[in-house]
Amino acid sequence: MVVKNQGVDIALEIGGISTLEMARSIFEKKMDAANLSKILKIQNAAVLLKIANAISMCEPDAVFVNTGSEPDRQFVRNLALQKGEETPLAMENHTLHFDLKEEQGRILDRTFYIANEGDLVSSLANKMLRQDALCDIREKMAGIMRGKVMMVGFYIRGPAGSPVSNPAMEITSSAYVTHSAELLYRNVYARFDEEVERLKHFYTNIHSEGRNRSEDLPNARVFMDRSHQTTYSFNCTYAGNTLLMKKGNHRFSVDKAVYENRGNELSEHMFITGIEGPRGRITWCAGAAPSGCGKTTTAMAGTYFVGDDLAQMWIDDHGTIRSVNPECGIFGILEDVNHEGDPKLVRLLRKPGTEVIWSNVLVDEAGVPHWAGNGEAHPPKGINFQGPWEPGKVDEKGKPVPISHSNSRCTLSSKALENYSEQAENPEGVETRVITYSGRDSNTMPPVWAARSSDEGVVIGACIVSAATATEVGATGVKRAPWANAPFIPGVLGDYMDAQFKFFGNPKIAANKKPVMAGLNYFLTHEARGGDGKKLLGEKRDVKVWLAWLERRASQEVGAIETPIGFIPRYGDLKDLFKSIIDKDYPEDLYLKQFSLYVDNIVFRIDLQLSAYAKGTNIPLKLFDILNRQRNALLALKDIFGPVVLPAQLDNTPAR
Repeated sequence: MVVKNQGVDIALEIGGISTLEMARSIFEKKMDAANLSKILKIQNAAVLLKIANAISMCEPDAVFVNTGSEPDRQFVRNLALQKGEETPLAMENHTLHFDLKEEQGRILDRTFYIANEGDLVSSLANKMLRQDALCDIREKMAGIMRGKVMMVGFYIRGPAGSPVSNPAMEITSSAYVTHSAELLYRNVYARFDEEVERLKHFYTNIHSEGRNRSEDLPNARVFMDRSHQTTYSFNCTYAGNTLLMKKGNHRFSVDKAVYENRGNELSEHMFITGIEGPRGRITWCAGAAPSGCGKTTTAMAGTYFVGDDLAQMWIDDHGTIRSVNPECGIFGILEDVNHEGDPKLVRLLRKPGTEVIWSNVLVDEAGVPHWAGNGEAHPPKGINFQGPWEPGKVDEKGKPVPISHSNSRCTLSSKALENYSEQAENPEGVETRVITYSGRDSNTMPPVWAARSSDEGVVIGACIVSAATATEVGATGVKRAPWANAPFIPGVLGDYMDAQFKFFGNPKIAANKKPVMAGLNYFLTHEARGGDGKKLLGEKRDVKVWLAWLERRASQEVGAIETPIGFIPRYGDLKDLFKSIIDKDYPEDLYLKQFSLYVDNIVFRIDLQLSAYAKGTNIPLKLFDILNRQRNALLALKDIFGPVVLPAQLDNTPAR
């Protein structure tokens, strides 16, 4: 557990501003009349002291207060171009940002939780004791903004007025970071005091890109102070390390759900999308997947888009699970985004009318961006994250340089999407009836399966496995990815798991509102099912069918086959859905490859989880009970049917 306001507040300790009079003095020194007028409209004393101490610590030449007005937004855009953090592209309102070539993902080895003595921190994370962090931040961040303009923005992570939204300040010298924040978050300068008073807390994020040189990267840091809900980030530029309203503040929100409101609230690494069912019915779905594992694609597969990355969830007074998106924009991975799999997004990227920040793609001589897997002809040369590029280029180690980095991104407002839903701004959220968990599992689980109980649903989330993606610097191989949220869980994983069991098993949830909890896996390969090659056993667009089946399960309109791992679809139902949803034939031999149980693979996966969780702290015993029951039932089936169990061999019970 984390204790609020325990230990010295590092920003206040370094800044030395302890009174509002001192704060006003430094505001008058660093701000012109217009910005001074803007800051003095903020009345909350704790907010003003935090800003004043950030100024005193970082020593910018000037301070700009960003109210979110169009003139203020244009100032930020212009400053990003003037500083060279962004460059204009051929299409109007499209700009390009390059991160340092050595910093193309989260710098996990230089990311720390600031801990007090006795604090329990996730075993998957690094921690630094408060006094050591104070010394490091003082050494590296004091005076870091000399010669720069500090920008201060006032945002809220979620719709204003929602019970689970979180006010947050972004304080940075990077115009690119502020520009990104304006696309991804709701600027609520005019009502920031009101929201802080209503919710009784706020997050603070202090960042400087420093000199923005490769040689400074060993001194790059990301610190998260859970006690004082403040992040510090310096000498880095990649948005995952700098725009700390995203995953930094997500971690604070996880703490809030686990330790302050356990069983009633969750903060998840999930998309939110609405699926249109029969008779115009809309069923809202939230789903977890590690970064780079198709979360945006799945979100876009729905009929109505709310979010593609994060979700705040709670149980309302009517026994319904509600969800809101802390963000209002997309920071989406571009690799393999193409006209076939992601037509709505590609239209925005290739047609005028949308403000877009591109990062780490290749730009040709005409100022047009290109990326790997876009399904288009690539130019003969251009500029990318490693400099001038042409086919066959290799790096200093002789490794081929791709046309774009695999973690290249696009940043844009969600409102630009043609399937954007106005429900995204509803403070009451959307009624959430389907929960999915997925990863890059090439050889084990079927494309979709539904849990038999909420506890089994939690275990599906706990047991995500995934191929490592380019979102983390230096990550390789296949790894476990519990709830796709593990990198963002500050405390003990067992505490988080207990919160999951308590939330989805909460008796407050009405019997007719319990969600269908399910696994998704559209990364099965041909070679995993007796074929040749690593080509996917299906297509991206098939996810529309898997979601449609779950939508009908939530309304009890489709049956299923019960297996030890949960319910799987019947062939006839999927055949009809493939035809009606995406006008595609679905042969039975493909169904058998996708939905037969390859027992040895699944048991190996279960054993991996049992072994890993046995080393954990505070892991609820019901996880082991459920996994062992599934394991024993699978082995019993193997004794009867052999190592591959066909769906028809289990379909001897009435439809459920």
